[in-house]
Amino acid sequence: MRVKRGVGTLAPLTGGVAWQRKRPLILESHVQLRPVLAALAAAAVVLVTAPAGQVAAHGAASSSGTGAVVHETRAEAQVGAFFRAYRQAALGRGDLTPGQVRARYLAPDLDRRLDAWAAQSGADPVFRAQNVPTGWSSRYEGSGAGHATVVLTEKWGSGATQDVWFSVRLADLVIGDLRDPSA
Repeated sequence: MRVKRGVGTLAPLTGGVAWQRKRPLILESHVQLRPVLAALAAAAVVLVTAPAGQVAAHGAASSSGTGAVVHETRAEAQVGAFFRAYRQAALGRGDLTPGQVRARYLAPDLDRRLDAWAAQSGADPVFRAQNVPTGWSSRYEGSGAGHATVVLTEKWGSGATQDVWFSVRLADLVIGDLRDPSA
């Protein structure tokens, strides 16, 4: 029996009459890696085309509930982390109060303005309502002058939605402003 080395191996078919070429194991492993390499290449394109330091990825924890991998900016991730922690605190879950969550993520000046807004309106200054939203999603709106704008859409049990605009300092990811959509 003769075997060619370096190209593959030969193996007899049933009955030993004909021969079949078998690919080496390394080629089969390479074929299995193609989808992984394609995904890595796609991620590299996102990282190269996005503004410097602006992209983060997270998996099934997307607030939309789709379970798909979502690519978001660092500012979106920060607003999402703040909103998630604030919502948990407002619902009485976890170790922090809503005030402690605000102190951790917001600029002190914004925190004072939100206290004044709450006293005047009688509603929660972050939710911009008297009750807690059932869900949310966010989108990157743009950046300039060292700040990024993220629009967070609150979702209510009735099906209604409400947008809240966040301004995030890119240098330290501190949320410096929170406002209703411009009229």
